[in-house]
Amino acid sequence: MLLALLLAIPLSLFGWFVLQIGPVASGQTLQASFAWLPSLGIALSFRLDGLGLLFALLISGIGALVLLYASSYLHGHPHWGRFNGFILAFMAAMLGTVLAGDLFTLFIFWELTGLCSFLLIGFDYQQEESRRAAFQALLVTGAGGLALLAGIILLSQIVGSSDLTIILDSGGLVRSHNLYLPILLLMLAGAFTKSAQFPFHFWLPGAMAAPTPVSAYLHSATMVKLGIFLLARFSPVLGGTDSWFVCLTCIGGITLLLGAVKALLRTDLKQILAWTTVSALGMLTLLLGLGTPLAMTAAMLLLAVHALYKSSLFLTAGAVDHGSGTRDITRLGGIGRSMPQVALAGGLAALSMAGMLPLAGFIAKELFYEASLHAPSSPWLVTAVVFLGNSLTVAAALLAGYLPFYGTLKDTGLHPHQVDLRLWLPPLIPAMLGLLIGFFPAVFGSLLVAPAVARVAGRPVPVELALWHGFNPVLLLSIITLGTGLALFRLHRKIKLPTQPTKWDTEQLYHLLLAGLPGFAGMITRYLQNGRLRYYLMTVTGTAVALMAVTLFTSSTDSMDLPKPDGSLHEWLTALIILSGALMATMTDSRLAAVAALGVVGYGVALIYILFGAPDLAMTQFCIETLSIILFVLVLHKLPRFALLSSTGSRLRDMVVALGIGSIMTLLVWHAVSQPLIPSLSAWFMQQSLPAGHGRNVVNVILVDFRALDTLGEITVLAVAALGVYAMLKPRSSKGGTD
Repeated sequence: MLLALLLAIPLSLFGWFVLQIGPVASGQTLQASFAWLPSLGIALSFRLDGLGLLFALLISGIGALVLLYASSYLHGHPHWGRFNGFILAFMAAMLGTVLAGDLFTLFIFWELTGLCSFLLIGFDYQQEESRRAAFQALLVTGAGGLALLAGIILLSQIVGSSDLTIILDSGGLVRSHNLYLPILLLMLAGAFTKSAQFPFHFWLPGAMAAPTPVSAYLHSATMVKLGIFLLARFSPVLGGTDSWFVCLTCIGGITLLLGAVKALLRTDLKQILAWTTVSALGMLTLLLGLGTPLAMTAAMLLLAVHALYKSSLFLTAGAVDHGSGTRDITRLGGIGRSMPQVALAGGLAALSMAGMLPLAGFIAKELFYEASLHAPSSPWLVTAVVFLGNSLTVAAALLAGYLPFYGTLKDTGLHPHQVDLRLWLPPLIPAMLGLLIGFFPAVFGSLLVAPAVARVAGRPVPVELALWHGFNPVLLLSIITLGTGLALFRLHRKIKLPTQPTKWDTEQLYHLLLAGLPGFAGMITRYLQNGRLRYYLMTVTGTAVALMAVTLFTSSTDSMDLPKPDGSLHEWLTALIILSGALMATMTDSRLAAVAALGVVGYGVALIYILFGAPDLAMTQFCIETLSIILFVLVLHKLPRFALLSSTGSRLRDMVVALGIGSIMTLLVWHAVSQPLIPSLSAWFMQQSLPAGHGRNVVNVILVDFRALDTLGEITVLAVAALGVYAMLKPRSSKGGTD
């Protein structure tokens, strides 16, 4: 009963999405929007178009199969209920991401998928390997998520909206903007980390520590394809440039070959499948990088076909483990006689993965080669990379789908047995669907692939899928690929290859960085939080002034076109008095003289207010300076003797910092006064001072009425500071200090 209720959720969603195939295939986009943050122009909106529908069908359909499979695979597990909660939450997050109609809605659900995958990968949290893998996946994808957030903020600022429909229609504006390259790199960082592209590929095979149903759902059919979804979704906005082409084809090609080679170096079924997933993700990235309609068609077809055969193979691997007690291909062989349905599912899925006629994988492979031969740049190089990757994939498919089921059992100590229906039916269904698509590719192409390709390309693209195109160079390449893959498979069985990662593996670099992180954090803490007030002051003030300096010198083309200083004699004398007071305050060794010098500076500033027609402000300044001097004098006799505690080097450094800050602030003020002021601001205060604040002293009215809360805060800060000073001085007095 509980299982039926659980299955009702994804099956209902899958059924509803199936009903939307017709309207979406006819070009409709279903949308719904709810108010979320209207003041910021952000809505919780969703849209169902061809691309979102393809993903939604995979997520809900394979999700139902995984739930059915897990009810047997995890039967008796004490946390089975928790697993169902996690997997349904993950399904909701995935659907929210692919159906999002707003950039920030997309990001929220994007991050929720990372959080849910962390819980699912670390499901067996008692095992250290599971905890480590979950943390690794969260750290890598979370870092990419931060980059993605920066990218979508910049994107929304350029377009002026976070609505996805508006964003997708603003490709020309975004690509011509000078922030295009930073946005592209930030978005690619989010996509590459999520989809395990080189050099972030290592987290995905490590996540195989999760239970097999989790591996099948997260890392073959859904989550790892979110990066591909992101690339496809924003292809109309960010694609079509040289930067897009170079980044995606290079990274995709490296990932394609790296994953395929690594797959042949593993003996664990799940590891083999995980690395081939990395390879397939590289292929998808490469195809999207090519950007031609043919390449986009191949990418969307591979996306669906890969989800089918890879989910089937992962579930098959779990059934093999469940029925024989191991996933090690060096111990398996001939177990197909004990579990024929599992062998059928694994065999069909492996043949589709290898690109064998008449399965859907064959059609996808034909499209790869056709797209690579018509690549916009270096077609033969692209074709060579695709050929090598496909050949290695054929060998890996035979390792995963043929070796365990046929031949003789290598470990006679194993006793494989048949598994129940819930373990062989879920992998058999997607494998059979791969065969069905192979027989009816045109229907699948027109209903699901074409609408998705239209959204990726940003315009309708004719899609014609067929199983047989006659004898042509593409078919010849497919035949040579199968022969090469078979040769690699036979060669692999005779040569013992290294299976451990080398010291140059990026995973080792990740561990080195992780190990060095506490030391780096400690160093930063020692420099920034060392307990010395002067360093805090220099850090905060220096950073603020540096940022202002960057803005000053980069945002204004006439920032250096400053007016020449002028003034009458009494104004220059006033400035000289202020400078003299400041120099006196820094050079004297008497506190009383320093206080007097600071008072001179304050009174000089007040004098400037008078000279420039602000007597109210001058009176306020006189009162503040007088009060400050009185307070200083009152506490002077409580302070310890004056002593020179800093070295000459420290004082020189302080002088440089002070001169730097003072210079920048002078330039800033100089630049500000050279710009036309806002006339309405001062006029508004002058007009509103008496009727609204009941005061003729405009400064006082501003302080106590218009910005009363700010003033209250400043008074509170001063009161707290006074209490702190009193607390520091009190113990010395009570102990009878001589100061």
